[in-house]
Amino acid sequence: MRNFGRYVLYAACYAFIGAALVSCVGKASVKGSLPEAPDSEVTVRLLDMNRYEVLDTVRTDADGNFFCKVEVRKGQPEFVYLFYGDTKIASLLLRKGDRVTVEADTLGTYTVSGSEESGKLLQVEKDLAEFSSRFISLSAMLEAVDQASPQADTLRRELAQEYVRYYRGRLKYVMSNPYSMTVVPVLFQMVGANLPVFGQQTDAIHFSNVSDSLETVYPESRYVKALRQEADRRYRMMEMSNKIRTAEQVNYLDIDQPDVRGVKRKLSEVDSKVVLLHFWDPAQPAQKMFNNDVLKPLYDKYSGKGFEIYQVAISTDKAGWARVVREQGLEWINVCDGLGAASPAVSAYNVSTLPVSFVLSGGELQQERMTDAASLRKVLDRLLK
Repeated sequence: MRNFGRYVLYAACYAFIGAALVSCVGKASVKGSLPEAPDSEVTVRLLDMNRYEVLDTVRTDADGNFFCKVEVRKGQPEFVYLFYGDTKIASLLLRKGDRVTVEADTLGTYTVSGSEESGKLLQVEKDLAEFSSRFISLSAMLEAVDQASPQADTLRRELAQEYVRYYRGRLKYVMSNPYSMTVVPVLFQMVGANLPVFGQQTDAIHFSNVSDSLETVYPESRYVKALRQEADRRYRMMEMSNKIRTAEQVNYLDIDQPDVRGVKRKLSEVDSKVVLLHFWDPAQPAQKMFNNDVLKPLYDKYSGKGFEIYQVAISTDKAGWARVVREQGLEWINVCDGLGAASPAVSAYNVSTLPVSFVLSGGELQQERMTDAASLRKVLDRLLK
């Protein structure tokens, strides 16, 4: 009897879990009409961040009608696109339970009903297409005239006014729809291949604000998570730009990262005559050997003469980095922000390979190229006479 009771309990638990899973995963249905393409194929594609993933291929009937279903998790709307050949005929933003009707032609003109978000997305894309057409037309006219002529000046003003007008309109849309997923593609809009609509450094604030709003509604959405990463990246770049603008006392970029105790250590506050700025990867055995074979002997020889090492770990494993520092007994300044290749210090010093070293002396970044211990020792001998 005891075993039977346990079986009933297990069965109830499994039933509850199954019901919970069913409630989280559902479908959105799309009923479409493509009268110009009877007995043809329509491809259903999911936007997987920066690429399309084919979900399904459905066939139209003799009247051009088709039907499909798309799996959509609760709280995780999906951007889904319908293609006829290489032509996108509809853009949809689907939520669990949506029942959408699409009427399209083979050139990409369509109407949508049954989904408020898809309706907004349609208008967003229409606005961008109209602006892009005007902007590209003005750009072509400008290229065709004498760049020193009054006509060129007029066209430049018109281009600038057109861009500012559209940017302000998009900003108004973003601020008016803080909880709509349609603001995500708006923030990433491009004019042509090279001109982002939100390309100013201060736009990092808008990316961050939208991320804050959408995370309250769609915390598990991969689109929202990607937006947060972009917002953080832009914020780091904006902060770095501000540092460059205000760093008047030295000719190198400052770094401010935590050491193994979590205490922030600024490169500009290292009070030594000569500082070796060394970037490394603590997961690489050869670079750990460099600590023992090169840096320790240099530190022992020159630290009493005004020499310090500011060692920056490029790693996402902060626990592993701290363990290596302690195991090797590295006495100099060791810092790591845990961002790996995304660390602002990497872009600030254009670090493309590891390890790499720079020497700072008297607020100046020295120009000598150091390729090994001998060349480094030569520089230190000159600076620490």
